[in-house]
Amino acid sequence: MPRTRSLAWSELRIGVVTIIAIVITAVTIFSLTGGRGFFWQQYSLKTRFSSVPGLKPGSPVRLSGIEVGSVTGVDFVGEEVDVSFTVNEGYRDRIRTGSTASLGSVSLLGESAVDISASTQGDAIEEGGYVPSGGARGQIADVAESASRGIEEITRLVQGLREGQGTVGKLMTDDALYDELRTFAAAATGLTQSLREGNGSIAKLVNDPAMADALEGSLRNVEALTERIGSGDGSLGQLVNDDAFAANLTAATANLQRVTERLNSGEGTAGKLIADSSVYDRLDSVTARLDQLMDNLNQGQGTAGQLLKDQRLYENMNEAVNDVRSLVADIRQDPRRFLNVRVSIF
Repeated sequence: MPRTRSLAWSELRIGVVTIIAIVITAVTIFSLTGGRGFFWQQYSLKTRFSSVPGLKPGSPVRLSGIEVGSVTGVDFVGEEVDVSFTVNEGYRDRIRTGSTASLGSVSLLGESAVDISASTQGDAIEEGGYVPSGGARGQIADVAESASRGIEEITRLVQGLREGQGTVGKLMTDDALYDELRTFAAAATGLTQSLREGNGSIAKLVNDPAMADALEGSLRNVEALTERIGSGDGSLGQLVNDDAFAANLTAATANLQRVTERLNSGEGTAGKLIADSSVYDRLDSVTARLDQLMDNLNQGQGTAGQLLKDQRLYENMNEAVNDVRSLVADIRQDPRRFLNVRVSIF
């Protein structure tokens, strides 16, 4: 019968150290993987992007910023890219059809990650299912591209300025425009100096306290006038504040409007004069006749015309008037001479 041999401590020590090393390695791996868990605690999902710059197998998968898995594969499907990844089983209830997957950045070096938004809406996604993809967040490459476009725009702008394009370009390249600008600046400097020295009305207003006081007094008068108008003093104040006065003015305006409407419709003498063409024609005929009569008088036609133009007729009429005056004077001096009345009785 074989003899059993007891294990020495030196032999047991190797096994104990090996077990401790395995435990430490497992704890280290679990700590480094964070919330990913061990392989038997993970399940696989997919998502699809149009492009995946900086994403590769091993890139982290984050759920609302918490690392919960890693990318396992990046494959083309037509013109798009399928991204396969594993996620810790403990987060299955937070990844649903209401979640969205997008590309995020891990560092400034361009490394990407898959960011998933946590959601309690919708159904849970089964093993190997697709997480709906959303718009990719801004990547370093996008920022670099935008910066490159901005530099190109600045380059074109500087080139245009050098070629004299635009107002600033003309100012930089056109000597005449530069000279005009210098002349304008000198004139503005001279105007400012004149204002400081008190030349002109504006300078007096700026530098003379009396002018400023007078202006302030005028403003106070205007303020007092507006206060009086606001309180209803005077005709203008009554017009602004008196409802009865405003009503009377409105009524007068309405009456004037009615009169105007009646004139336009041809009512009354003035309306007929404005609207009736026959009245106008008759007035025009009368005016023409008056003009003809005045022309005849000026030409000496007719008795009145001869009276105006014939000097001899005027003199005869003047002599007849004088004779009548002499006769009236003689009658007044000796009435019996001219008034001899005889009475006979049969």
